[in-house]
Amino acid sequence: MQFTPLKIEGAWAIAPVRIEDERGWFSRLFCEEEFAEHGLETRFVQHSASFSRVNGTLRGMHYQKEPHSETKLVSCVQGRIWDVIIDLRPDSPSYLDWLSLELSAEEGTQFYIPRGCAHGFQTLMDDVIVHYLISEFHAPDAAGGIRFDDPVVGIDWPNPPTVISSKDLSWPFLSQERRNFETAGFFEF
Repeated sequence: MQFTPLKIEGAWAIAPVRIEDERGWFSRLFCEEEFAEHGLETRFVQHSASFSRVNGTLRGMHYQKEPHSETKLVSCVQGRIWDVIIDLRPDSPSYLDWLSLELSAEEGTQFYIPRGCAHGFQTLMDDVIVHYLISEFHAPDAAGGIRFDDPVVGIDWPNPPTVISSKDLSWPFLSQERRNFETAGFFEF
C-alpha cells in the first residue's frame, strides 16, 4: 500500500499496490502493521456499505459528536465518487477547511478520514457502492451534520445534487447553529 498524507492533518490517501498476472490482480486493502507504522487507527468495529442508484446523489456532511467521534476508511467498490471531508477540530491548523478525493472501484484508492472531520460524497455515475470501515459504534444520539452547501465552508461540489435526503437538507448552517456546534465539542467562532 502507498500512504500519502493530505493537507488536512491526519487524512491520508491509501493506494493499493496491485500484483497482476493472467488472472487479474491482487492487493491488500488493510494491514494492521502498516497502518500502525503510519500512526493510523487499526481497530474498526463496524464495516458498512451504501448504494446510490443515481449519478449526482449527495450524502453528507456527517459526523459523530464526542466522545463518539470516529475514524473512517472509505473506498468506492463500484463506480466513482467525489469524497469530501471538513476539518471540525478547533485546534487544527486546517480548521473548517475541506478536502476532496475522487475514489473509484477501478483505481482502488481509499480515503483515511481522522476523528473530528465531517464526511460526505457525491456520486459521479449511476449504481455506486461505497464501503466504510469505522472505528466507533454508531451512536444515534451523537450523530450530527453540516449543510453540504454551507457558505462558511464553501465546498465546490462537481455537480448540483440530483438526489439528497431530507435529513441531509435539514442539517443547519454553521452560522445559524453556533451554540449547538460548540456544545458538540467541535466548533469555536
